Amino acid sequence: MKRIMVGLVATAAIGVFGATTAAGQAPAAAKAPQSVALLKTITVSAKEFKFTLSAKSAKRGIVVFKVTNTGALQHDFSIKGRKTKLLSHGKSDTLRVTFLKKGTYPYKCTVPGHAAAGMKGVFTIT
Repeated sequence: MKRIMVGLVATAAIGVFGATTAAGQAPAAAKAPQSVALLKTITVSAKEFKFTLSAKSAKRGIVVFKVTNTGALQHDFSIKGRKTKLLSHGKSDTLRVTFLKKGTYPYKCTVPGHAAAGMKGVFTIT
């Protein structure tokens, strides 16, 4: 009998405090999930003296740039303060960049003279 009484008191206490919490706000498990970051993969081909991107825009979120040097000279790819390593012919590198704001973001090859020769462009976040 004593065990049943303790069990009823504990259940009542949980019910009262649980109802108070539920009335004030929803439990953590019932809250709507945070918006999931969008993930877009862009393939980038670098050669003398241009970049070819599989897409020139993406929605806000994470953009993965998979850069491959198909040219004879060494190149890199720089965007939003990040850049790949210097790539020789046939080599690849990947950049993972988070874009939180809509707008235009310039990209370029940082090898001296390459951007001036045409290895630059603008990537748009919508």
